[in-house]
Amino acid sequence: MSTTSVTHLPTDSRPTEPGTKVTRVTPMRRLSHIAERFGLVLLLIAITAFFALWPVTSGTFPTTANIRNILANESILVIAALAALVPLVAERFDLSVGAIVMVSSITTAKVVTQLGMPLAIGVLAGMLTGLVIGLVNGVIIAYFNASSLVITLGMSTLLAGVGSYLAGDTTLLGIPDSLAAFGNQYWLGVARPVWLLIVVALAVAYVLGLTAFGRTLLSIGSNESAARLVGLPVARSVMMAFALSGALAGLAGVLLLARTGSAAAGVGAGYTLPALAAIFLGPTTIKLGRFTVAGTLVGVFFVAISINGLTLAGADDWVEPFFNGAAVVIAVAASAILTKRRLGGMR
Repeated sequence: MSTTSVTHLPTDSRPTEPGTKVTRVTPMRRLSHIAERFGLVLLLIAITAFFALWPVTSGTFPTTANIRNILANESILVIAALAALVPLVAERFDLSVGAIVMVSSITTAKVVTQLGMPLAIGVLAGMLTGLVIGLVNGVIIAYFNASSLVITLGMSTLLAGVGSYLAGDTTLLGIPDSLAAFGNQYWLGVARPVWLLIVVALAVAYVLGLTAFGRTLLSIGSNESAARLVGLPVARSVMMAFALSGALAGLAGVLLLARTGSAAAGVGAGYTLPALAAIFLGPTTIKLGRFTVAGTLVGVFFVAISINGLTLAGADDWVEPFFNGAAVVIAVAASAILTKRRLGGMR
C-alpha cells in the first residue's frame, strides 16, 4: 500500500507566476512604512511634548488658555488652507487665497458698519465676494488654459489694491457684538471657530473623497489627459474648484473679522504662504503623495505649535516667516523623494 506525501503550505501563501519576484514584508520594512506614513504625526506629538516639558516654555505652553488660543487662531488658517487645497487636488494653484480673505473681511465690515445692513447680509456678502473672485479665477484658468500660478498671483496683487481702496487708510471698527462673540466665545469649553472648522473640514473631506466632483478633481490631478479621454468635465470641474476655493476663503475672511473685531487693508493677505506650507506638508503623512484634509490639518498644527512654542521661548520675529518658508521647501522635497521611492519600488 503506497502512501501519498502531502505538503501543507502556509495559509498566507499565494501561487505565483514563473519569474515573479516575491518581496517579503519584514518587520523592519513594515516599521519603515509606518514611519513614512505617520512620521509627521509622531513629530507633531514629539514637538508638543518638548514644549510642554521644556523649562523655558513649560509654564505657559501647556496651559488651557494657550491651547484654546492656538485652536481658535488656527481655525482661520485651516479654512484658508482647505480653500487652497480644493484646486490643488487638480494640480491647480490658488495664490490668491490670502488676498480673498482680506477683501472678504473688509466687504463684510463695510456692509454691516457703513451700510447698516443686517449681520446675515454682511456674512453672505463676504462669502459671495470670495465666490465671485474664485469664479473669475476659475473661468480664466479652466476655459482659457491660463497658468493658475500666474492668474492667481496677478489676482492677489489686484486684490491688494482693491482692499486698499475699500478700506482706505483706516481700520474698520464697530462690528456687531454677536459676530465678535462668535469669534471669541466658547461652546462646551471649545472656541466657537473650532466648531466651524470641524464642520468645514468634514464637508471638504466628504466632497473630495465621496462625491463624483471630488473624484473628478483627483483624476485630473493624477492624469489630466486620461481624464479628458474618458469624458470627464475637466474645465467645468476646475472652474467649480476655484469657485469653492473662493467661497471658503471668503468664509475665512468673515471668521477673521469675528476674531479680530476689525478689518484693514493687508490684514489676511499673509495667510497664503502658511496655508501652502500646511498643504504641502500633508502629502508627507497618512496618505503619502496625496493632498488630503487630514494631512493639511496635521501640517497646520505642526507649523502652528512649532511657531507658538518658539515664540513663547522668546524667538525673534523673523522666525515665523523663516519657518513657514522652510516648511514649504522641506515638504516639497520630501514629497518628491517619497514619490521617487514608491515609483522605484514599482519597477
